[in-house]
Amino acid sequence: MDNDDPLDFEIEDPLLAKPAVSKRRRKVVELDDLLKEHYKEQSKLIEKEAKKKTKAHKIYDSDDEKHDKEAKLSSLLDDCQNQAYKISSEEEISEWGLCVFGQQKTAPCLSFPELGSWSILQSFMNNELNCVLGLTTDQDCSFLEGLLLNGWLLKLIFKCGHVEKSIATWTFFSMLYSSKEELRSSACEFWCSILSSKTQDKPIEIDWYPSYSELKSALEIYGFLFEFSSNTSVDNSKLYLLEPPQNIITWIKFAAIYCQVRCKQYVLLTSDRQELVVIIICLFLDRRLQGLSVLLSNCMQSVLSSLTDEEWINSYPEIAKSLALRVPMDLNCLRAVQCIVGVDPRSKLLRSAVAFQILVKCFDNKVSDEEGILSSLIGINVKEKTCDFFKMFLYLVLTDNWLRYDPITRDKPVIHEMWGLLLRNCSYQIPSTDLRSNASKVRNKAAYLLQGIGNN
Repeated sequence: MDNDDPLDFEIEDPLLAKPAVSKRRRKVVELDDLLKEHYKEQSKLIEKEAKKKTKAHKIYDSDDEKHDKEAKLSSLLDDCQNQAYKISSEEEISEWGLCVFGQQKTAPCLSFPELGSWSILQSFMNNELNCVLGLTTDQDCSFLEGLLLNGWLLKLIFKCGHVEKSIATWTFFSMLYSSKEELRSSACEFWCSILSSKTQDKPIEIDWYPSYSELKSALEIYGFLFEFSSNTSVDNSKLYLLEPPQNIITWIKFAAIYCQVRCKQYVLLTSDRQELVVIIICLFLDRRLQGLSVLLSNCMQSVLSSLTDEEWINSYPEIAKSLALRVPMDLNCLRAVQCIVGVDPRSKLLRSAVAFQILVKCFDNKVSDEEGILSSLIGINVKEKTCDFFKMFLYLVLTDNWLRYDPITRDKPVIHEMWGLLLRNCSYQIPSTDLRSNASKVRNKAAYLLQGIGNN
């Protein structure tokens, strides 16, 4: 037994047992491995130095070079911004709106000394009750204004059944030219009530009726531009600084009831009614009068319904031609068509006629028949770079309104086939990626209208 050998109890005790020493194989380091390690370390040092130099070059770059780079970057950004703004501005369609009122003229003097001769007022002044009130001739006008404002004047007229000339002229001119809102509103209510009573069982005798020339003269004093046309250059920026006439509200209300009355003393020519319709549609084009849209629509319906069937057949083409000469070829022409909102046959026919006459004017009156208009529209090549898609958009809307409400073209299948071809050209030949100005609007409008034709 060797002295270094463990004792018997030591062999049995696992805690005292020494772990076996594993014999490791030593790797022999050759010269090639050392060279590889050396070159590897050298390449790391070279790469590290290169990074340091690049970083130092960026940090210590000259101010001139920085300025040049910033200037180039700024120039690129400006170019991109200008191009984006140009594209967005081309896609924007300006709003509709015209100034149909210019500089207002001086209103006539509202002095009516003949009011003192009113029979009812004379009988009251001669009555014993006037001793209590002490009413004099100098107070006639203010006393009558009080009667008009509180409604007593209208009650007296209905009681006696007679409107003398002095009362008629005073209330009429107060309605059109008074600067007092309550006075002109009361005068308008007075006249509307009197004229409405003419259609009732108990008529009221009226010594004086206003003529259409007096209504037209009021518009001239308000500054209405009768001579305005699509070829007239008007500076809307200056005209919008002017306030629209406040009396136009009572003018519209009176015109609506004025057209419904027919009597021997009252004469309103067919041409006068035609001009009234044109005036009303022109008032629709002034954005400052948007709050009066309901009044204007009621007035238009009143004028249209006042025409007899024979008068209407000759009137609606003349109204359409007159409007086509006045309305410029922009969104205002669409507004002129779309403001005719009635659902009755006359309103629909007028809307169709106005749209058709505007289309005729668009082609300089070279074509005036249905097939000629559609052939001209189909001949427009939407693939050309010079294609004016804004006008094409107007053409589509106008043609839709023309054909939709024209009862004559419904029985002409050729017209509807040509219309469908036009819509397919605009819908299929303009790709969705076309970035030309208003191209997407034309494509989407044509696709929408084409879907409506397919459903029908």
